Amino acid sequence: MSEIYRVGLYLRLSREDDDKNTLSESITNQKRLLLQYVKENNLSVYDIYIDDGFSGTNFNRPSFVRLLRDIELGKVNMVITKDMSRLGRDYIGTGNLIEKYFPEHNVRYIALTDNIDTFLDSVNNDIAPFKAIMNDMYAKDISKKIKSSLKAKMKEGKWVGGRAPFGYTKDPNDKNHLVIDSEKALVVRKIFALCLAGKSFYKIAKQLTDENIKPPAWYYDFAWKNNHLKYRKWQAKTIKDILTNQIYIGDMVQHRRSKVNYKVKKVIKNKESDYIIVKNTHEAIISKEIFWEAQKKIPQNKGRSDQKERHLLDGLLYCGDCKHHLSITPRRKKDNQCYTICNYYRTYLEQKLCTTHSNNYDKLEKELITSLTKLCLPYLNKDKIKNRVLTNIYRDNKINYKKELAKIKLDIKQINNNLDSIYLDKLKNNITNDQYRRLKEKLELELERKQKRYQTLNDINNDSKEKVIYEYIDLFCQMHNPSRELIISLIDRIEITASKKVNINVTFKV
Repeated sequence: MSEIYRVGLYLRLSREDDDKNTLSESITNQKRLLLQYVKENNLSVYDIYIDDGFSGTNFNRPSFVRLLRDIELGKVNMVITKDMSRLGRDYIGTGNLIEKYFPEHNVRYIALTDNIDTFLDSVNNDIAPFKAIMNDMYAKDISKKIKSSLKAKMKEGKWVGGRAPFGYTKDPNDKNHLVIDSEKALVVRKIFALCLAGKSFYKIAKQLTDENIKPPAWYYDFAWKNNHLKYRKWQAKTIKDILTNQIYIGDMVQHRRSKVNYKVKKVIKNKESDYIIVKNTHEAIISKEIFWEAQKKIPQNKGRSDQKERHLLDGLLYCGDCKHHLSITPRRKKDNQCYTICNYYRTYLEQKLCTTHSNNYDKLEKELITSLTKLCLPYLNKDKIKNRVLTNIYRDNKINYKKELAKIKLDIKQINNNLDSIYLDKLKNNITNDQYRRLKEKLELELERKQKRYQTLNDINNDSKEKVIYEYIDLFCQMHNPSRELIISLIDRIEITASKKVNINVTFKV
């Protein structure tokens, strides 16, 4: 009895494809082609899944996710796309779908124009991984071209961001030009005035919140979150970002952040030297004199003195209830004492989201050192320390290194096999010389990267840490006057509850 197929037709068009203005790639034409194939082969369509405007390197597309859900529910057992690139342009993700996911769920996959059908024994199926690599290379090339185009516009002083900086809006007649938003500009001017009056970032944020002035988050598509506490409050970081942004004097400042690469959507902050600044591109909200005067004030507006006392347990104390940091207050003049306080309680004082967690810091430090000393007692024998502390600290990392080394070794072997395979395909004319060259370059670059990583891990794995650990042991056993560095090396975090219960998490197993 022949298999009864419940077909899911998957269609995708990215913004890059749309920019090419090619009818062959349009959603309409993809749909027409797939429906024609279904009709000619008497197949039953369960549903049509369309992702319009989504990159092929991103597999978290709404309709694609829905397709996978229907596959897992048993509603779809055949997937058809126009070609493999519609499924995805990341060769790892696409390969995983075709080689693992679809077979595991007994799903037949067909890419029409690539002549790929996973239920047939075909040479086209054999070279599918290489087509996936070529699709990936295309995505990388497109990413480079887009980045290059955006940078060129930035250098021309054109705004290319998704939304305008607070205080501005996009010119309705030219999306690459900024014009002043009068309502928000008043707030920006107020922030600079408060800064020149000597107020800190925190105090400016608090005043704006108290006056019920809408923060940037209120405007930026957070309508559904407006009732949430976070989006009704100004933050000190927001104030700092506004006060230090040269865009408010009419200079276009861009490329402050960038994505890691075309596959990873994580955004990282660039160095100031990498910023692209073009002067006098739009109307200023703040005069240059006021802006640069404010820059002189900013070091005094950080809200914390450079002469602040440094404590042994700075950064290690946490609230045992809300899990936020516990700060240590400056010493009081009347009794020369300082105390701990929960940051979450202090930030949201009026809302009473936590309690003070107030403890006399000096007494707390002595008690914690005593407790830590007791934890040391089982380790006073150096042989025990070697067997327990040294092993526990580095064993996990070494196991991970060895696992990764073994995996990379297999990867290197596989890449070499792939190089041999594509060479044979070239000799058999299964792929063109140009395809062979591009695949060879791709695989050789990957091979070089893997070999470097293998050497690095091998060096780390062979590196002995015993000398360093024994130095810690000697200091640890003395414990009369522990240094900040020693404490950090031994303590991960200290949690203190409102009931004064203390829990010390150390970096070694007890």
